[in-house]
Amino acid sequence: MAWSICFPLKGRAQAADSLSFASGNSAPVSEKNFQPEHLILPASLITVGAIGTAINGMNDFHLLSRKDSVRGIHADDYLEWGMLGWVFICDLLGKEKHSLVDQIFLLTLAEGMNAGIVHGLKNTVRQSRPDGGPRSFPSGHTANSFLGAHLAYKEFKDSNPLLAYSGYAIATFVGVSRIYNNRHWVADVLAGAGIGILSVELSYLLYFPVRDALCKRTKNRHTGNLVFAPAFTPEGGGVYFSFRF
Repeated sequence: MAWSICFPLKGRAQAADSLSFASGNSAPVSEKNFQPEHLILPASLITVGAIGTAINGMNDFHLLSRKDSVRGIHADDYLEWGMLGWVFICDLLGKEKHSLVDQIFLLTLAEGMNAGIVHGLKNTVRQSRPDGGPRSFPSGHTANSFLGAHLAYKEFKDSNPLLAYSGYAIATFVGVSRIYNNRHWVADVLAGAGIGILSVELSYLLYFPVRDALCKRTKNRHTGNLVFAPAFTPEGGGVYFSFRF
């Protein structure tokens, strides 16, 4: 199977990456065995964060002494989105598990789910921030950062443990900075980390069975019959799908 990729720019708000499946050999089949233990960590983080938010007076866990004002750390605003590309930086330094195309789709699918969960909870829970702002729970900065870190972990855990765990240090810094800046409670950050990790686990669970099934279905069809287009917007990510019968 041959892959063709293009990167058209559609205005200032959205960029899409298009990928077509051409006839030929099928794409590599990946391991798809579901391992429930992979969901324990994200589920635990989300649960603890939710409990901390639900119990009045416990959302800060009494771990920090808050100040009326702080000299804010602004690196978190850049690292939130920069971490989404961490796996591609690691690709330059080590042996990744899957191809660049697969990584783009995994990232897009994970970010789409992540954005939906985070914004859905923010608009439902409506927890006030430590500085008085709205929609604190969960932390979107932390969720995006741990999404990028966990994607790199999944791709390099078998070949380069140093690269696999490297992103977690940066993601943890983002979470701590959100607390330090009085923008989030500890519960928000814990839940955000869990949602980011969970989104990646779900993307691996969903993507490869669909990809392999479509590859087999279109094995002898023309290149133009099937088009996937990962799409990124300021609100999150998604996947455009087009199939010509």
